[in-house]
Amino acid sequence: MNAAQEAPPGSAEDRRRWIALAVVLTASLLDLVDATIVNVAIPTVQRDLDASYSAIQWITGGYTLAFAVGLITGGRLGDIWGRKRVFQLSMLGFTVASALSGLAMGPEMLIGARILQGVMAAMMVPQVLSIIHVTFRPEESGKVYGLFGAISGIGAVSGPVIGALLVQWDLFGLGWRPIFLINLPIGIVGLIMGQRYLTESKAPHAVRLDLVGVALASLSLLLLVYPLTQGREADWPAWSFVAMVASVPTFVVFVLHQRARIRARSTPLIELSLFKIKSFAAGIAVQLTFGTTFGLFSLTGALYMQIGLGWSAVHAALTSLLFGATMAVSTNVAMRKLMPRFGRTVLQAGALLMIAGLFGYYWVADAQAIGATSWELAPVLVVAGWALGMIMAPLTSAVLANVPFEHAGSASGLTNTVNQMGMAIGLGLASVAYFDVVDGATAAERSSGAAFVDGFTNSLWWAIGGMVLAFLLMFALPSTKPAAPGVEPETASDDVAEPAR
Repeated sequence: MNAAQEAPPGSAEDRRRWIALAVVLTASLLDLVDATIVNVAIPTVQRDLDASYSAIQWITGGYTLAFAVGLITGGRLGDIWGRKRVFQLSMLGFTVASALSGLAMGPEMLIGARILQGVMAAMMVPQVLSIIHVTFRPEESGKVYGLFGAISGIGAVSGPVIGALLVQWDLFGLGWRPIFLINLPIGIVGLIMGQRYLTESKAPHAVRLDLVGVALASLSLLLLVYPLTQGREADWPAWSFVAMVASVPTFVVFVLHQRARIRARSTPLIELSLFKIKSFAAGIAVQLTFGTTFGLFSLTGALYMQIGLGWSAVHAALTSLLFGATMAVSTNVAMRKLMPRFGRTVLQAGALLMIAGLFGYYWVADAQAIGATSWELAPVLVVAGWALGMIMAPLTSAVLANVPFEHAGSASGLTNTVNQMGMAIGLGLASVAYFDVVDGATAAERSSGAAFVDGFTNSLWWAIGGMVLAFLLMFALPSTKPAAPGVEPETASDDVAEPAR
């Protein structure tokens, strides 16, 4: 346990670590806002830059894909070079990439800047969970993760609303560009505060970065997501299917490479011993499925409201506010009250409630077509938001509950990677579940918005199927309440799988 963890309540050192928490949570909020703020601006960006549907997917999915590819590496870099150092460098890079996004003169430049943003976020975000993990005592985890979950809810709420208002206000005639430029003052303040209040920490035995592992992990993900996103526009050529199939053996080679490094006593990119912890292994599978479902729903839901229903960015954002606000409240209740008492049951109840919300969404969209109103969508948004709050932060807490402190960076990086990998896959699946329906519609259906409503209802079936699978996978999670984060696996023997023989 480090000095910060032993600081007595109310002491100067204790206040310092809570200020440090505010700094890293602000960085997390930046990432969350930036991941969601673009959705409400998509129609404006498309018109202003004359972007294709594929470009739209890459403006959102490029960030997510780069984020997913770099997260494991980002977590490991913090272990090796120091979490404060990596956090500060990545915050600086994120701020610069935000400026480049705001100054983009075409879809290609914007996609490139968004990918750079994703890379920087991939270095920054794992340090958030790692710094939290090594700074606070296990008994403080409920309060800290409750705050982390609340920030997630605030990000989900504020991103679309801020984006919508900035687009509508058209500040200085800049149109959509302030949605990225707003990050500049926040990033600068974060850098100053981080330099003053963050304490350096690193894993005691980390040696060097596994560059071959980075290349193999990145390649396997790219082989899967790139053809999913580009294949539809190219009329699904043979190479798209070959690439997706090739992603599987590439991932197998990556795992074999990690095992070889462990046998050679070299530092692996992924600490495979983490998968001997049942809560971690099962939680990773749930996160992948849930992330895929949410990625698909977030993009298609934004397009449904603004293009299908013809709502303005502000109208769509204010309606979605119900979703994010409900999620923020639900997360706090779930982490502080429900998880300590009911454990896995909370996640399963959230999954069932999300399925009910998605069915309600489908019923409204199908019955009202292009005439759906905010009042008709409000109940299902509240249900879905409450369900999401019962899943997101509790799932993160469950996955990291029994991870040893020395593997905090690797575990948090892998946790975020799997979630973002699912998001990237979900955004790619929009080509099949959503845009294929839009492409197959008549010109009249597209101009009226009906094609975009049909695409959304079709994608909802995919989302429902994903949540059903996530619910079933939750049975593999430990049935008891999760141990406090930072407890060594040896002290939670009922939650550790037997080593493979």
